[in-house]
Amino acid sequence: MKKKNPEYIAHLRQVMAEHGIDAVVVSGTDPHQSELPPAHWRGREWLTGLWSENGTNGTAVVTADKALCWTDSRFFIQASRQLPGTGFSMMPLDGPEAVDLIDWLTENLNEGQTVGIDGMTFSISYAQRLEQELTDNGIKLNDAFPLFDYIYPDRPAQPKNKLFIHDEKIVGETVASKMQRIMAETKAELANAVLLSALDDIAWATNLRTAGDIAFSPIFVAYLYISDSDKVLFIDPEKITPEVSDFLTKYGVRQLPYDKVCNFVASLPKETRLLMDPANTSRGLYDHVGCTPVFGGAGIARLKSIKTDTMLRNLDTAMEKDGVALVRFFMMVEKEFPTHRLTELELSRRLRALRLADESCVDESFAPILGWNANGALAHYEATEETNATLDSDGILLVDSGGQYIYGTTDITRTVALGTPTAEQKRDFTLAAKGTIALAVIKFPVGTRGSQLDVLARQFLWNDAKAYYHGTGHGVGFFINCHEGPQSIRTQENPVTLEPGMILSDEPAFYNEGNYGFRTENLMVVEPWVKNQYGEFLQFKTVTLFPIDLKLFDTSIMTDAEIKWVNDYHAMVRERLTPLLSSEEAAWLAEKTAPLTK
Repeated sequence: MKKKNPEYIAHLRQVMAEHGIDAVVVSGTDPHQSELPPAHWRGREWLTGLWSENGTNGTAVVTADKALCWTDSRFFIQASRQLPGTGFSMMPLDGPEAVDLIDWLTENLNEGQTVGIDGMTFSISYAQRLEQELTDNGIKLNDAFPLFDYIYPDRPAQPKNKLFIHDEKIVGETVASKMQRIMAETKAELANAVLLSALDDIAWATNLRTAGDIAFSPIFVAYLYISDSDKVLFIDPEKITPEVSDFLTKYGVRQLPYDKVCNFVASLPKETRLLMDPANTSRGLYDHVGCTPVFGGAGIARLKSIKTDTMLRNLDTAMEKDGVALVRFFMMVEKEFPTHRLTELELSRRLRALRLADESCVDESFAPILGWNANGALAHYEATEETNATLDSDGILLVDSGGQYIYGTTDITRTVALGTPTAEQKRDFTLAAKGTIALAVIKFPVGTRGSQLDVLARQFLWNDAKAYYHGTGHGVGFFINCHEGPQSIRTQENPVTLEPGMILSDEPAFYNEGNYGFRTENLMVVEPWVKNQYGEFLQFKTVTLFPIDLKLFDTSIMTDAEIKWVNDYHAMVRERLTPLLSSEEAAWLAEKTAPLTK
């Protein structure tokens, strides 16, 4: 996306004046609080110019004399490149100079002034906090200011891609079973109906998917209402095929147009106790609720996070297919690297083509993060025509990528040395990789939270006075979102405990700014380990299948147990992938998985 003209800000200010708005807060998401919203709702990116294929975390504020865009440390460098010339200045969401957006509003507005938001793109919980703090300072909130209806002339339409059925033989559970379990959780939270707003929850509950509504995720724009007596999918009728209609009818799910959801919740009987997730349901929708709202829904997110045995068996198939594509990709990189003509964008295109050559791969699971040398030190780097580096000398290549297979979602990072790595590079790589291994082998009791394990991954870097500042592990969906909650492994406290069937990433890292970045990421499944007089214990099973670059290990700082883990992991990779490869590919894999020794 090109940088935007500051005239857009002038137009917005004119509209604000016409509607009595002194400051507008512009969300970066949609009515479902999606991490990466459809193009129709990516207006904040259109307005500010802070944009990427994978989306950018950010919220904008425009007043009569200021235009500011808040974003987090993952995008500071990107913002410094993209915001100049747009009329917007960056504000930090985190870090030592962080500024709270709501605090800024209360400090810079006067009593009696009005803040406007499009309530359909702000969660209930955020809007309530915003309204309370503004009210405490005598400032009013107008939560029905759909600014992009006024200022975005060529706004993309809402998506109308056709749905398809995710084969229940692959999923291992019917829609009827899922809805029964959803209602049990709903009643446990003292409600008798539930409205699902999060798009991944809806895709999971209905066993339906699409391609194209949201980049890199096969989920679709809809709402889903469930009670004992009624089940309603709110969706654009153009998205429904006869096959999907018959499928929904079989499970007693009727269809209403997407834009009828507000009228529907307004007309629910007063005795309805409607469960709504305040973090994923929009304030604009909540404003229409005519029955008793019940805030909650964590139990339903938990149901989605625990994969069936059938899903996990099929995930193994996805990992094998992904491993084959990556073997072919990295063989190509090694073969063509000496020409010094490969670029980051060209490699991204080739990697995508190799994955999509398998008919079971519907899309990538995110835009690949493919960084050469200094670009690899940017945790969320995305190559553009302006930054596109050529692999024109020895160096370090970081490749973070994944695929959306009907058999599961993959996410893997490998860092490889093209040429001979330095002693410093090998040490830094190994310190981070030791964290990957430490997390992979830990055993832990039932009831353990991800935050309790996070230090295991960071300890080796910390002991060398080094660190990384993003999370260590995120939950992963099953042919849904690559980033899926509620489970995580990170420094910040998360009350969710790790349970068998959850999938998480394991991705400690180190970034030497301006020089190189290292990250070794595998996906892991939580599974039972032992049960004894001390309780039940769990472990992680690493399921990603691709070798780790042997050239980058500094075995002098590795224990025998760590070296054994690498060798055992590589033996598994070799055993699983070799039967799927040509003789040339198998020989390459054998070389890359040769025993690591001190």
